[in-house]
Amino acid sequence: MQGAPVRRSVDLSAYPDLVVIYLGFRVSRWRGLRALVGLGRGIAASVRSRPDGLLAHETLVFGLTHVGMRQYWRDLESLERFTRSEPHRTWWQDFSRDSKGSGFWHEAYGRGGMEAIYVGMAAPTGLGLFAPERVPEGAFLSSRQRLTA
Repeated sequence: MQGAPVRRSVDLSAYPDLVVIYLGFRVSRWRGLRALVGLGRGIAASVRSRPDGLLAHETLVFGLTHVGMRQYWRDLESLERFTRSEPHRTWWQDFSRDSKGSGFWHEAYGRGGMEAIYVGMAAPTGLGLFAPERVPEGAFLSSRQRLTA
């Protein structure tokens, strides 16, 4: 006979600016598989390099053609510094020009708010399942601006 499960929680007081980000990659055409493999290798190398501010990284599988990750960042500044550095910057620029038969999304959550972006996704996912769509332009273009909108 087993006893009652152990209940645990965490003390986040040392992380007042914590940002949690979910990222997903959905393959919609065969050439997207090749893009996924390349991206997976790049992300694995980035995580191994332990970028400043990345507290934890977990890989998630949403389905056969839809994978993702959850990352915990110390603060938005660390996350932004990483997204503007290599290899992330080049990957994002390349993907923005040609999605290679795939779609990408991310959702970020912090004490200042939450935000999302979906690029090349054939169907809504995550927050897009219930929240009204809005074009990411002007004051709504960057993650930082969407987090505080």
